[in-house]
This record gives sequence, structure tokens and C-alpha cells, in this order.
Amino acid sequence: MNMLTRLPSKIALVLTGALLLSASVMKAAEGNLTLPGRWSVEKANTWYKQQPWLVGCNFTPSTAINQLEMWQADTFDPQTIDRELGWAAGIGMNTVRVYLHDLLWQQDSEGFLKRVDQFLGIADKRGIKTMLVLCDSVWNPHPKLGKQPEPIPHLHNSGWVQSPHIEVLRDVKKHDSLKPYFIGVISRFKDDQRVLLWDLYNEPGNDGKEDKMNTAQKEEKCLLLIEKMFSWAREVNPSQPLTSAVWSNEWIGPKATALNRFMVNNSDVLSFHIYEPLVRTAERVGSLKPYGRPILCTEYLARGNGSRFEDHLPYFKKNKIGAYNWGLVAGKIQTQYPWASWRRKFTAEPKLWHHDVLKPDGTPHIPSEIEFIKSITAKKKKK
Repeated sequence: MNMLTRLPSKIALVLTGALLLSASVMKAAEGNLTLPGRWSVEKANTWYKQQPWLVGCNFTPSTAINQLEMWQADTFDPQTIDRELGWAAGIGMNTVRVYLHDLLWQQDSEGFLKRVDQFLGIADKRGIKTMLVLCDSVWNPHPKLGKQPEPIPHLHNSGWVQSPHIEVLRDVKKHDSLKPYFIGVISRFKDDQRVLLWDLYNEPGNDGKEDKMNTAQKEEKCLLLIEKMFSWAREVNPSQPLTSAVWSNEWIGPKATALNRFMVNNSDVLSFHIYEPLVRTAERVGSLKPYGRPILCTEYLARGNGSRFEDHLPYFKKNKIGAYNWGLVAGKIQTQYPWASWRRKFTAEPKLWHHDVLKPDGTPHIPSEIEFIKSITAKKKKK
């Protein structure tokens, strides 16, 4: 006989509730928790069958050094956005992945939403659907509103900022301060067909400059925060799917981190980042295929690392994996420079760019690369 059945009913109920809560907390801590509201495999695949093969890029206009400069009223640049998205469409891209920031909501929520709406209109006019990224765990952990710094010459991503501020991430009591931002933005565009899907948190757990947190500490805080992010998004129940990309360590199995397990267990559509040769990319995709869900590669292209269009796009097309390379036009984020520019000084642009595709005037870094992208994205003419 179970010990609980021999206790007075009220005490047994309390103990049973405590045990269930303890089990739930344990599942959450291990990343094994799947929150209510996740799309079924069938629903996710039905949605995906309605999409073309998704090919695009992570987009920041060349005139913005980071998310804040892209969206703040004084520096929002619809002319450049329109011109550069036109170039993207011209080479066959039909989607972009774009970063938002929670401080923009705090600064001027209505103005911010109007500018996002304007961006979506510009992209839609070009035949481009948008993936919106709500938060980001990478680079400078101390974002500040207002005028943004000028780029540090020859340095990869010298001005990119995390969202939220590291002090918000560090203090679990402050996590709920992000809820109005999540609820407000997702609610505004929850049924907007110009929004393809929601990427809730970019590379949670990744190191940033001056984090002053070790990897384990940051992963722990990010896991607590991303659980809330998914819960808030499920409250809104948007018509678009939710995702957050796995990007490091083991993604599945007993050696997977709790953070990776949670992202895989709660994303409607699975997504991942990889900047490695195709053989490794195929291995990673192979680990995700058994879940039976649509798969998107939301970051790739590091030419010096062996991650190139010519290798990856045919594989992605054959397997109908959505493909978003990092960068379009080489601009103020300077991601044509490699990550190594943080370790050794560069005095000139590298001959072979790390990321990005086009020069500021729209001419290609590698003309044959552009021709290849055009050829593989070309729609077959009906007979």
C-alpha cells in the first residue's frame, strides 16, 4: 500500500501536490519540460507545407550597428531597408530573420510597433516574409538607448548588444519585467501573415563581452528565462510557430544540456545554427530529423570555416531545410570581418569575407556566388 493512502486526506493531498511540484521542478531543471500549447507534429508540418523553400538571411540594414540603431525613431532608415531588401529579393531570397530589442518597447512601445509594421510592409512588398527575434544572448551585455557608438574599425560586430540587459538576466526577480514586451509585440502581430514565425531567444547561454558570468551560471539563468518566454508566447497563442535555435554542445540525448533539451522539446519548428563544413551540418541535421518536425538553419555561412553557399544550399534544398545565412550587405556591423578580429588586429578588409554577401553599393563580394544563389532559388517555369 502507498504510504499516502494511510495518511489523513488533507495531509495526503498536500504531500501529493508537493511531490508533483517537485517532479515538475525537476523536469524543468533538466530541460525535459514541454509546456502546454506546443504545436503537434502534424500541425507544424501542415504549416510548413504551405511555405515555399525558405531561403534568406539575417538582416540588419548597412546603416545600423545594432538592433537599437535599426529601430529607434532617429535612426530608423526605411529607404535603406527598402533598397537592400530589394537586392535580397533580386537574388531569390524570400525571407529574413530580424532582431528586435526589449528596450525599444520600454522607450516607445507604440512608435516601435509602428516601425516594425512599416518594416513588415516593406518586406512584404518585396515578397519577403519576416522571422522576428525577440531577445539575444550574444555580445555587449550593457545595452543603452539613445545614440549608439560608431563601429570600431575592422572589428566584427563591435556594437551589437544583448537583450535583455545582463542585470535583468542575472536577477531572476527581474525576468517578469520582460512579459509586457513579449505579450505586447506578439499580440500585435499574432495573426499577421507577413510574420513567418517567432524566434524567442537567440543563442541563450552564449558568452558576451563583460558578462562576468561563467557558462554554467549563464545557462542556468537563460533556462529560467526562456521557460518564461515560451510560457508568455503560449499565452498569446499566435498563428505563427515558435522556435529557439540550438547552437552549441550536444543537442539531443543524455549528453545534451538542459537548455538544448528545453529548446528542442518546446519549439514548434526546430531550428539550429552552424558555421561548419557540410559533413558536420549533415550530422547535426540527422540528430534532429527523428523528431519529424520542420527544420530551419537560421544561421550559417562562414566562408573560412568551410560553411559556404555552394555546399550548403543544395543540401538544404534537397532536404527542404530553411536556410538563413548571416548577413546581406557589409555595413556598420562589419561581419565581413572574422571572429578572429577580436583576438588579433586587422587593418584592412579580409580578401575572403567571413559573412555577408553584397557591398554597400549592391555589387557582390563574389559574383559567381550570387549567380549560384539565383540559380538554386529560381522557380521552375510551368509548361
